[in-house]
Amino acid sequence: MGRHRQFDVDHVLDAALCVFWRKGYEGTSYTDLTEAAGVERPALYAAFGNKEALFRQALKRYSERYLDFIPEALALPTAREVAAHILRHTVDLNTRFPDHQGCLGVTGALAVSDEGEPVRQALIEFRADGEALLRQRFERAREEGDLPPTANPEALAAFLMAVTHGMSVQAKAGFDRAKLLAVAEQALAAWPAEREQQGA
Repeated sequence: MGRHRQFDVDHVLDAALCVFWRKGYEGTSYTDLTEAAGVERPALYAAFGNKEALFRQALKRYSERYLDFIPEALALPTAREVAAHILRHTVDLNTRFPDHQGCLGVTGALAVSDEGEPVRQALIEFRADGEALLRQRFERAREEGDLPPTANPEALAAFLMAVTHGMSVQAKAGFDRAKLLAVAEQALAAWPAEREQQGA
């Protein structure tokens, strides 16, 4: 006779998310996950499958819960406002939690064993999807005249992603909020002039 699940799946997923965020995919053991979640390993398997499946679900939860500032940014009226919103909220996210700094989507699996390679590829695709949204938004900005005709939307999207990824790594390495905000402002200083500033 089957037993009913005796734990809150959402609580377990949140606990696993925090562990993956702090330790990365490779650095997280099943012991870490079961201790954080307060459940036994068989129950974890039954609810989520293997460690890779649990990480993928945690990444989805992370995107929904912590990256909501990205769709907010994409809806802003100018490309510079988009970039500023993303940069400043990235700083906030990377430094908000002292026990898990940085971005799970960046530092979760920068380097892995052969066994962890599918997770590294999943994170590459995760970041590529974000970059594609930015490129499309900047293409629209150029078409609307918000960006100059010489602007390269693909390069701008890659530039913004490179800065945010770098800030995540540096946050993990100990950079504080003030230093990361200075990096964000420096990146904005290099942003192409808006239409009304052209020919000034």
